[in-house]
Amino acid sequence: MVRIAWGITGCGDKIEDIVKTMVELKEEYPSLEVHVYYSQNARMVLSLYNLLDLLKENFEKVLPEANANAPFLPGKLQTGKYDAFLVAPVTANSTAKIAYGIADTLITNSVAQGAKARVPILMYPPDNRLGEIDTIIPDGRTIKLHLRDVDYKNVATIRQMEEIDVLDSVSEIKPALKDLFEKLENKDNGE
Repeated sequence: MVRIAWGITGCGDKIEDIVKTMVELKEEYPSLEVHVYYSQNARMVLSLYNLLDLLKENFEKVLPEANANAPFLPGKLQTGKYDAFLVAPVTANSTAKIAYGIADTLITNSVAQGAKARVPILMYPPDNRLGEIDTIIPDGRTIKLHLRDVDYKNVATIRQMEEIDVLDSVSEIKPALKDLFEKLENKDNGE
């Protein structure tokens, strides 16, 4: 059994694709247990995209943030209850906090505490390159967003941190988690 905590922040960019990817992974790996933790702002975004019920239908635990320690995800990461922590998508705000060590939300505190315990952390911040991106808003329209230099620099700072792997696209989530599963299975088998 592989147990993963999945943190969702209030970023709408690629949220539908990320949820679809995680549902597919769970179907492909019956021994995968995913517990979803979402921030206060993610609640609004998940509702706007009509995804909250889908999460509750497909994942055993779907828990909203109450504060930086509740539900007690940071402690569960530190004590080995989870094999990894996926944070996807990550807002520019949460990315900046993580880059500068600010741990005042459930997700940012969990990244900080998980890293201290050497739990593998995978993050997908959509603002990971310079230029423009296309994003789909809740009504289905596509809009262009110009990515800011400061957001790119914050992602670059996180890329230098131990225990955190930054993913550049949604398509990297599945292979990164599959690679992690194989490493964990080999470790459990004494290889």
